[in-house]
Formats: sequence, C-alpha cells, structure tokens
Amino acid sequence: MSAQPVVVIACKVFQNFIEAYLPDGLAGEITFLDYGLHAVPRNLKSALQEQIDRVGEPSLIVLGYGLCGNGLHGIKAGPHTLLVPRTDDCIAILLGSYTAYQREFTDTPGTYYLSKGWLESGTNPLAEYRKYVEKYGEKQAQWLMDTQYRHYKRLALVVQNAADREKYRPAALEVAAYCERWGLRYEEILGSDAMLLRLIEIAAGLAQADDDFLVVPPGGALTQGMFFR
Repeated sequence: MSAQPVVVIACKVFQNFIEAYLPDGLAGEITFLDYGLHAVPRNLKSALQEQIDRVGEPSLIVLGYGLCGNGLHGIKAGPHTLLVPRTDDCIAILLGSYTAYQREFTDTPGTYYLSKGWLESGTNPLAEYRKYVEKYGEKQAQWLMDTQYRHYKRLALVVQNAADREKYRPAALEVAAYCERWGLRYEEILGSDAMLLRLIEIAAGLAQADDDFLVVPPGGALTQGMFFR
C-alpha cells in the first residue's frame, strides 16, 4: 500500500474502469471530472489545479489523464506527489499502452478517434459541425469543417468491451456517415484495460513506476516536455 493517502482525480471516461478495479480502501477520495473539459485545455488545467489545491493532507494524487491538448502543462503538485500516465491523451490509455497508440498512429496517422466519453460529451465532428451551423451558418460551417478534417483518413471507435461497442456503435456510425464527405473509413478497435490496471498497481506501490508513468514530487510541476519520448 502507498505510504501516503491516495486521492484519485480522473476524467469521467475512466469512471467505470476505476470503480471496478480500484481495491477497497486504497483511495480515500475519488473525483471524476466532466469529459467536456478537454475541449478547452485551459479549463481542464484550471479544474485540475483547483481539485489538487483543495486536498488538505499531503497525498499521492493519481491523475487519470494524459497531456490532453497540453491541459496538464504547468499543473503544480504543491505538497503532494502526482502520478500520471505518460501519454498524449486518453486514447493511448484506452488502447492499453503508449506502444499500442504508436502502432495505430504508424499504421494510420490520419485517424480521428471516438470513445464513449467523446460521444457522450458531444465532442466529435458531427456535433462540432452542428454548433458551427448555429453560430456561423451552413456555408461558413462547412468551410471550417473542411479545413479541420479533410486530411483525416480514418474514424475509429475505441471501446473496451462488446457491450460498449453495441451501445455506442449507432452514434459512432452517425458521425461516420457525416465524415464520409472526406472519404474517412470507419473502424472499431477493441482497447485494453492494461494501462489503467498498471496505474492502480503503481498507486498502491509507487516504487513500481516505470517509463510509462510520470511521478512528480512535492513542489514540482508537470511540463509538456515530460510527456515526450
């Protein structure tokens, strides 16, 4: 067990997995933050820092996030120790490892990933297009979308199990139908819980931390460069 109290602060996309795998009594406090914070990285940073700063007793704070659009850059540990997966975003965590993410990136670099969190929060090309239409009108909306998405080659839904695949497939297919205008092909990828399981194992014994995780000591801060390989 960790010598320090353990606090978990994670994206809601991981809630089901963390609640299922976290041993009873390991974490004294668990907070899941809204998916939508990813859309504006400075809001994510602000929300995370606020959660960290309100933890009174020096603790091991486990952050269920990747760098997430640079949203974790500049996060200060204060009196705490931070434990963070060393990934660009939640997709690598959902795939199970940085290696799995790099394999997908190498095979098909122009991939837009969907997950249950992105679909539930309305963060996807179709939802974005609808918001643009309301704000700017049809013609400008389509120009903005073309500028952002015309270079993508694939739309991939990442799920952790067959039940989620069936549940989220209809919404994903609706997004895929819209993305056909750029020639994106649709695929489904079965992810892995391996990285989340490792995160929980390391939270229970920090000495187990390896190159796939960042440990920031008290007084330190997360920086973008720490996530680079």
